Amino acid sequence: MTSKFRRFLSASVALSVAALVSVSNAADPPDTTHLGRASVYGNLSNSSLEAISTSDNMLKLLSTKKDGVRIANSEASFAPTQYWTMLEHGERVECLDCIPFVSNMLYSSNAKSREISAWWLRRRIFGVFGKGEVYEQTVNAMKSPKELTRAYAANALGEFLEGAGIEPVSQALVSDSSPMVRLAAANALIRLNTQGPNYELASALSDTDEKVRLAALNGVTHINVFKNVDRVVDLISDPSALVRRRAAQTLGTLKSGDAVMGLIALTTAGNEPDAGVRAAAVWALGQIRDQQALDAVLAAANDSDSGVRDAARIAALRL
Repeated sequence: MTSKFRRFLSASVALSVAALVSVSNAADPPDTTHLGRASVYGNLSNSSLEAISTSDNMLKLLSTKKDGVRIANSEASFAPTQYWTMLEHGERVECLDCIPFVSNMLYSSNAKSREISAWWLRRRIFGVFGKGEVYEQTVNAMKSPKELTRAYAANALGEFLEGAGIEPVSQALVSDSSPMVRLAAANALIRLNTQGPNYELASALSDTDEKVRLAALNGVTHINVFKNVDRVVDLISDPSALVRRRAAQTLGTLKSGDAVMGLIALTTAGNEPDAGVRAAAVWALGQIRDQQALDAVLAAANDSDSGVRDAARIAALRL
C-alpha cells in the first residue's frame, strides 16, 4: 500500500466518522431540561448535574406529599450526612420547590446543616432574594421572641454574604439582650467582612459577655479594615485572662506601637499572674520590635514558666 493511498484512506475514514457524528447529533432533540440553571451558571454541561441530587430526589428527602400538598419531613427522618451530600451534589440544581424546605434547615440544631443550607440557598437567585422570600423572612426572624431563632437567623445572614444583612446583625450585636444572639451577630459581621456601619464590632469589644468580646477580637484580624485599635489596647486590662491573652496576640499581629508600654506591664508575674497572658505579651513585643521592650523581654527569659521563657528567647532574637 503506497503512502499516497494510505493518506487517501485515512482522510476517507475521517470524513465518514464526521458524517456519522453529524447525523447522530442531528437526530438527538435538544435538551432543554436545565435552561433555567444555564441562565444563571452559564453553559455548563448537563453532566455536571449529579444524578444523586435531581430535583425529585431532593424533594423526596426533604418533604412528603400529603393530600396534594408537600409538607416538610422531620429532620430526624434522614441522616445529616445524607442531607449534606444532597446539597453539595445539588449545588447547581434548579429546584424552586426545594427552597422552602431547605430554608427550614436554617434553624436546624445541627450547625453544619445550617451552614450548608445557607450556602445552597445563596446560590438561588430566584425565590431567595425577592420580596417576601427567604432573605426577607430571615431578616424578620431577627425580631423573633425566641433567642435561638434570632441567633440562627444571624448565622444565616452572615452565610448569605449579602450586604443587606449588615444592618440587622449590627443592630443585634449592640442591642440584643441575649449573649447567644450577640455572639452570632459578631460572627456574622466577620463573615460579611465588615466592622459594621457604626463600628459595632469595635463596640462589642467591651461587651459584658466574655465570648462576645473574644469573637469581636477574632474579627479584628479577620476583616479587611479595622479602625479602632485603641479599643483593643484597652482589653489588655480586661478581667478575663482569655481576653487579655487574645488582646495581646492581636496587638502583636497588628504590630501596634501604641500598645508597647501596656504589653511591657504584662510581662511580669507581679502585674500579670496568668502565664499564658505573660507569654502572649512577650510574643507580641517581639512582633512589634520596639527597642523599648528589650529589657522587659530579657527579664522575662528568667520567668518561672517555661512557656514565657521560650517566648522571651524568641522575642529577644527579633529585637
